[in-house]
Order: sequence, then structure tokens, then C-alpha cells
Amino acid sequence: MEYRAYGKTGQKVSLLGFGAMRFPTENDKIEPVQSQKMIDLAYENGVNYFDTAYRYHNGESQSFLGQALKKYDRSTYFLTNKLPIWMCETPEDMERIFNDQLEKCQVDYFDFYLIHALNGERFELCKKLGTYDFLKQKQAEGKIRNIGFSFHDTPEVLEKICSTYQWDFAQIQLNYLDWEIQRAKEQYEVLCRHNIPCVVMEPVRGGALASLAEDANKVLKDCHPEKSIASWAIKFAASLPNVLTVLSGMTLEEQVKDNLSTMKDFAPLTEEEQDVLQKALQIHKQVNTLPCTGCRYCIDCPASVNIPEIFRVYNHYKLNNGKEVFLEDMEKIGDRGPENCIECGSCMEQCPQKIQIPEELKKIRALVEELKNA
Repeated sequence: MEYRAYGKTGQKVSLLGFGAMRFPTENDKIEPVQSQKMIDLAYENGVNYFDTAYRYHNGESQSFLGQALKKYDRSTYFLTNKLPIWMCETPEDMERIFNDQLEKCQVDYFDFYLIHALNGERFELCKKLGTYDFLKQKQAEGKIRNIGFSFHDTPEVLEKICSTYQWDFAQIQLNYLDWEIQRAKEQYEVLCRHNIPCVVMEPVRGGALASLAEDANKVLKDCHPEKSIASWAIKFAASLPNVLTVLSGMTLEEQVKDNLSTMKDFAPLTEEEQDVLQKALQIHKQVNTLPCTGCRYCIDCPASVNIPEIFRVYNHYKLNNGKEVFLEDMEKIGDRGPENCIECGSCMEQCPQKIQIPEELKKIRALVEELKNA
């Protein structure tokens, strides 16, 4: 396992971090046996950074991860959690949620603690509630070791946040597709200027970069036939020198093994590999897919529309052009399909990617009807 030295402490953090938001599930609950096996496999192969949040897996992620790591010496791994600031109206809410998180994770402290999904509007709420001072107090009490935030907004907003307070680290969405599209390059550069270590989320864009358009896949496979398509995305993020760890929300044991293989005897992308990746990217960008990462922040839909699954099925169709498979997969979604959208817009308030969800659902519904009648 490759490790990066963290800040002034020099602590060794694994370059691969385990994101606890996409465990395998059964009946909408975390499947415990396989999930534990994945955690054990990662830990035994050197992964020491584990990331959860209050809302992951409808709140179940924290309790599961805390129990899964209980067998290991607390000093041998870093545990990360996040404050859902949008759920806080008073300072008492922050206190209640934080204490609940410690209890669910069965720990006395968090090594890394973030304000979750910070943007311009939520930053103003933080200032109103005194969130930074609250976190500094918890740090003084020894309940938080390092204070940071995860971020979804523009580089200009990020610059403001970094200039207002002193942060130990920050987490941004960074991958080779969003490097320009979501201005991840500029965000990364802001963190570098402020000497803030960068934690990477969505390096494979919720699985979207695990398989590109067919011709783009061929470009990468011609260069390294033995490497997975996803490994290129992981390696791109890990090649940046100010990156502390690259989080991967893994669902399958095979994904854990593949990511571990990428980080073993790690070497940054060469100039030739960068050129190959850019060539594949240009081919892939000609396919008009939706920038959904499957984060599931939109899943609390009042009409129970399964937005992440609809977008996943649609993107698969755009990449592979399989009409029959598309219609079959849409049929499996059942009564949670796009036709049930009531266009309330509540999903858009939660979407980090700023997708015009009701409008896209309307387009997908029309596509389904068109293909059925073709």
C-alpha cells in the first residue's frame, strides 16, 4: 500500500481510502457478511482511512462501520465522519448529531471530521450557527483530531471558505472528467495555495468512469490490457502530489482487490499515459451522458422516484445503445419510474452535480415511450 505523510504530524495515511457509502445491500439494508469481508480485506492490505457520514445508507453506514472496525486497535486506523449542516437549525442540533455519531460509531473521537457538502449557502449557515467554533471546541476536547469540509461549489466559493478559517484538510470531487467540467483543477489549485491537504471523493464518478464509451475503453486497453478502466481514474487522482487519500465507495470485493492492486507499488501516471487518458476522454465526451455519481442524496423523493437508478440505466443505454436492455431495466424500476415525478424540485436542492433532475426525468420518460413505439 502506498502512504502519504499527513501535514505536520507526519502520520502515514493510506493513499486508498474506503468510502462507506456503497456497501452491498439486501432488502435496502447493508449486507453484513460481504461488507465485513470487504472491510477486512482492505484493512489487512494496508488501508487505514475509513470514511462515513450521517446520511450514508439511510444512517446505517455509521453503525455498521463502527462495528466492523471494532475488532481492530483504534490507533491503527483513521475514522472520518461528517456533520450534515443542512439538518441543523440551532447549535443544539450540531451537538445532538455529533454525540449521536460518536455513539453509533462506538468511538470516543473522530480522526477527521468534516462539514458535509459545503457550498456558498451552507457556509453562510455555518457562520450563523458558529459551526467552526463548535468544531474547534470539540477538537480542544479531543473528540476531533482534524477539522475539514467536503465541498460542492465553485472555486471562487472555495477560495472564500479557505480564506475565512484555518482548515486541516478538505475533500473535493476530483476525477479526470470533472478536471475541467466541474473545475476540479481550479479547486485543487485553491487547496494547494492554502497548503490544505486534499482528500478526493468520486474519483470514478460513482462508477461512471469504470467503463467508458466502447472506443474510449479500447484506447485505454490498448495501452494497458491488464489494467481495469476504473484503475485509470483512481491513478489519475492519486498522481496529484497534494492528494492525501483517494476515497472509493466500493460495492464488490473485486473492486477492493482492483483498487488495492492499483495502489501497490504505486507510480504516478507518466506523460505518455496522461496523453492516452486524454485521448480516451475526448472520445468519451462525445457521448451525452448525465453527470450523476449515484451519491443518492436525492433519494428522499416525496414521490419515491428512484432517481439514481433511472440515471444509471439511462447512462448505460447512452454508452452501449442497447434498446432492449434499457427498456427491460426501466421496467424493473416499476412504480418508482420517471413517470411518477411531480416536479417539486426537492431533489435539485440536494444534488451536488446541479442536475436539472425533473427536466431530465421528463426526457427519459419521453425516450422510453419513443423506444417502446419504435
